[in-house]
Amino acid sequence: MSEPVKVSCYPTSDGRQIGVLTLDSPASLNALSLEMIQILQRTLVEWQQDPAIVCVLLQGAGEKAFCAGGDIRSFYYRKQEASESALFGYARDFFEQEYRLDHLIHCYDKPLVCVADGICMGGGIGLFAGADFRVVTEKSLFAMPEVTIGLYPDVGASWFLSRMPGRLGLWLGLTGARFNGQDAIALGLADHAIASRKREALLPRLAALDWSQARDPREQIDQLLQGLHREVLAALPEPVVLPHQARIDALLAGRSLQGVLDRLFDARFDLESGEGSLAKARDTCRSGSPISRAILWRQYWQARRQSLAEVFADELILSVNCVLKGDFVEGVRALLIDKDKSPRWQPAQTGEVWLDAFYRWPDGTNPLLP
Repeated sequence: MSEPVKVSCYPTSDGRQIGVLTLDSPASLNALSLEMIQILQRTLVEWQQDPAIVCVLLQGAGEKAFCAGGDIRSFYYRKQEASESALFGYARDFFEQEYRLDHLIHCYDKPLVCVADGICMGGGIGLFAGADFRVVTEKSLFAMPEVTIGLYPDVGASWFLSRMPGRLGLWLGLTGARFNGQDAIALGLADHAIASRKREALLPRLAALDWSQARDPREQIDQLLQGLHREVLAALPEPVVLPHQARIDALLAGRSLQGVLDRLFDARFDLESGEGSLAKARDTCRSGSPISRAILWRQYWQARRQSLAEVFADELILSVNCVLKGDFVEGVRALLIDKDKSPRWQPAQTGEVWLDAFYRWPDGTNPLLP
């Protein structure tokens, strides 16, 4: 059986190496499994300490996706088969290792180029968001759709959604709305664009750069990507979320979740003027988990005052509790196992005390506490 991540090295023109990591499960749209997380973590740590490796390229195999999210079906089966303590251990280990990998990418010492060609959602955005050079194509399609499965935008999304312009990050988290490469660049989630057909040529172009100590490699990479960006600019689709920012900001104004939801659910959208995507996103929010909406709301405001490490520590607590007592397993059942698309969400609750319980670590010490 082949490895789910291809690990290879490509020689540069001056005798060094570029490490290449390719998510290699195209049949699952490169869904991120625990095994893939472990391979990525182990290899990135080794390469960070290897002086021969001067740069890392992270990409996905196939033409459809970089990474469509986490491989989360296992949580449903574990819930059916395992004890509560075993389920806690599995959820803790999965999310801890995923978030450690995401944090490593954010803090990586060497230039790391990540290309999101095609679908990039959920856990895929977690890999993409922290890279040194985040590259999209005309085929890039992003979303944080966790509200539809009873989770919430995790993998550091609490941190980067809360730092997007206006209320756009809140919109993406509450509704799971899809957005493209142009949106991602304007939102600060991506840096450059290249043509999808030129993706294979990127590696030899990187290898041809001057990797000697005399020149700053990041400046050279940036110049290379700027040139490729200019070549594809005319072919990039127009943004789909940015044009609606004024309406989104008005819909999500205020500091009361219930007030925002009431305004959003009562809103009328002009389909003839291009607001159909807003109406669809609103309907997704309405059909999503009330627990997910409440967690996202608190995280959006709280993460603005936190470091990235603090955000990941909170997200570990929240994700484990979403498995143990939230709607996550039911969401996985409805969307991915039985596929009836009729989740039986827990009813919405008033006040804050019930939500406070989701911020308490179930047992022992949170391993991601800074």
